Amino acid sequence: MSKDLVVILTALNLEYEAVRGKLAGPQVHRHERGTRFEVGTVQGTSCRVALGLTNKGNHSAAVIAERAIQEFSPVAVLFVGVAGALWDTARLGDVVMATHVYAYHGGTSEDDGLKGRPRVWETAHGISQLGSHLARVNDWADDKPGHGRAPQVRFGAIAAGEVVQNSKISAEARWIRQHYNDALAIEMEAAGVAQAGHLNGAPVAIVRGISDRADGTKNSAKDRAWQPRAAANAAAFATRLAVELVGEQEQITMSQADRDHKTDRLEEHVSNTAHNSTVGIMAGSVKESSVYLNADPKVTSAADLVAELDSFRAHLKRHHAEGTVDDDTYREALAELGLARRAARESTPESYRRATMALKRLRGLIAEFPDLVTRLAPLVVAAGDLS
Repeated sequence: MSKDLVVILTALNLEYEAVRGKLAGPQVHRHERGTRFEVGTVQGTSCRVALGLTNKGNHSAAVIAERAIQEFSPVAVLFVGVAGALWDTARLGDVVMATHVYAYHGGTSEDDGLKGRPRVWETAHGISQLGSHLARVNDWADDKPGHGRAPQVRFGAIAAGEVVQNSKISAEARWIRQHYNDALAIEMEAAGVAQAGHLNGAPVAIVRGISDRADGTKNSAKDRAWQPRAAANAAAFATRLAVELVGEQEQITMSQADRDHKTDRLEEHVSNTAHNSTVGIMAGSVKESSVYLNADPKVTSAADLVAELDSFRAHLKRHHAEGTVDDDTYREALAELGLARRAARESTPESYRRATMALKRLRGLIAEFPDLVTRLAPLVVAAGDLS
């Protein structure tokens, strides 16, 4: 799993541009079969986003989602864009986050009518809980004057079919409202993305801004005015959700590292490591002590370097928690460490050089902490050797 990356997919260019506007430094990433993604970071954060365009329809969305999951192994997949509201519960501009998705076109046609046989996918519990938390905090929306009331986040089912629904009185419209009357919104891609996530074990969230009421007013002047605002609201909530998802994953990783460290300290074992230096031990009693000379970490690949950087980050966090490293230094050090980690993952000579420079800047930040400098020194050398 890429612990700092979330995939965000959209169906329309309007939706794509709304998300892209939230990213810093997007770079093209081309899949071997021709699908183009852009990978950037959410502005002001270390959260990476791989952004892709699926085009309309559940089938296309499923294929691209599958491809993105295999290519990036993300923390989660978010499908983001606009949708039509089925009821007045969700107002124009509001954001709907799916609790579950109906593929409503499943059914059997019999003499007495069409009998629904939908497939249903529930949103992963952790993402659903996080979305509810962000809605309660309610500080995700862009603060733009002149846009009237602030958008609200609604939670409920989303219905996904294979046709554009633009009527309240057609036979299909009446059938949908009768058989899926808990669905807040209707669109054409969520079922495909949800199935791709289910088959690959990737958490999926569907985030939709309400741009119309699926009542015959699509393509009207009002719809054209609301589409960009609804897309922008969905993008704002989704990118905030992505940042929080990555933050939670980092906390899990660091907590595990802390637990491992505490376990090591509980064991009656002393391990002394010296990097190109001499070790002297003075003690009344030392049990099961091992001394390793010139025992630099073995870094022969990008994966090795990333793993060592994650281990270093755990040590840095512990020093900060103990009050050894001040808040400003810790924040700047994390930023440089994040740059080095992302560069290392790219696995190119140029990216390794960028990683080396970031680690050298990090070394300057922590120069007054000998333990951290000792741990970092072989990583600077290893990054340089890989380039």
